[in-house]
Amino acid sequence: MTDPRSATYDRVLRDLAALLAGLDDPIAAMASAACVLKEALPQASWVGFYRVVAPRLLRVGPYQGPVGCLEISFDRGVCGAAARERRWQLVPDVRAFPGHIACDAAARSEVVVPVFDARGDLAAVLDVDSHEPAAFDDDDRRGLERVAAALSPAMARWRELADRTPAAR
Repeated sequence: MTDPRSATYDRVLRDLAALLAGLDDPIAAMASAACVLKEALPQASWVGFYRVVAPRLLRVGPYQGPVGCLEISFDRGVCGAAARERRWQLVPDVRAFPGHIACDAAARSEVVVPVFDARGDLAAVLDVDSHEPAAFDDDDRRGLERVAAALSPAMARWRELADRTPAAR
């Protein structure tokens, strides 16, 4: 019997493959991924991306949900930890996470995975929040890592776009 979460991520990846085929626009890829994931994950209250726009600085990218933090430095919060460590963060209780940033005061749990471009440079982090405690598990983390990997080809132009932002100058 197939695990329901695994089947959900299989569907997400099929949908994204169809949407992203031949696409080299990282903003469109992130927007599409956020939408597909938000629709597929009923426990998610916020799904989106924080893009690397300057050394050690993330800026909100395409997302679905309530207003997110506009900028996050690599030394703050769950997203900053994922960017700084270049590794996933699975947090069942965000209130117990040192330095957690409460962009949404109702958020209770979070999973964040790094998104790399085809060269292996950090381009963004994919952040999924929930108003439910312990809403995510290792199946979600693995599924989201698969989604992040599927975005890699479309992220080829992320640096070009980041270099145009005022913080990068």
